[in-house]
Amino acid sequence: MSDQRPLQIIILGAHPDDCEGYAGGTAALFAKLGHEVTFVNLTNGDAGHHLLKGEELARIRAAESDSARQILGLTRYVTLDNHDGELMPTLELRREIVRLIRNYGADLVFSHRPFDYHPDHRYGGMAVQDAAYLVMVPNLCPETPVLRRNPVFLYLQDQFHKPYPFEPRIAIDIDEVWETKLAAMAAHRSQFAEWLPWIDGYANELPADPEAAAKVAAQRYIFPAKGPVRDALKQYYGDAGDSVAHAEAFEICEYGRQPSPAEIRRLFPMLP
Repeated sequence: MSDQRPLQIIILGAHPDDCEGYAGGTAALFAKLGHEVTFVNLTNGDAGHHLLKGEELARIRAAESDSARQILGLTRYVTLDNHDGELMPTLELRREIVRLIRNYGADLVFSHRPFDYHPDHRYGGMAVQDAAYLVMVPNLCPETPVLRRNPVFLYLQDQFHKPYPFEPRIAIDIDEVWETKLAAMAAHRSQFAEWLPWIDGYANELPADPEAAAKVAAQRYIFPAKGPVRDALKQYYGDAGDSVAHAEAFEICEYGRQPSPAEIRRLFPMLP
């Protein structure tokens, strides 16, 4: 990594709105510092609604993704042509992920752990894991320039404990961009004002205004900064970590490059 060029960050979520919910604050901080952030939806989200479906829903979710892109200041937002609920860790998907990582010259790659309630999260995470070593293999996808240094791969936070719980290695204070993250999540109105309240059974508890409803609902899906995440905050921020209200945490995947403490601070320049 050269200190003379912007960092290249790729965050891969299974569905439109996943990247915002798991890492929108960190993405906004990277963008504010002049680094290039790419969000990738591994599916087009065409099944995530109780009334809408198919191409109509995919178009709505693409427009919502573009709104979130503008709010967060992302460099680009890419949506792959895979159906929601049908993602599999195929060779084709693996190659597509390898090409994306190479073409954007990624320094950091984030995605789901392969332990999750949603099969798209599990298999998306597995496909990214499968690509972690292969981005360095010239004979795979030879049409794209091979990376000469493996990116650091990181897992997005989750609440699952089997076969082992999420282990936060890095925690980022996002208080400065909390409202930005919330606005980017709420831009996915079809999800936070409609679909998630319906499937999770709390639609009658939300404000009537769709924008307000989306913001209220979005906060239900944000992890609190407590326990091991609080400990990680204090590791990087010292005593100030105790006063952080909102944070995003990440686990370093064993399959990519293993950064030293000094390199972590270079790769996450928002850390003090």
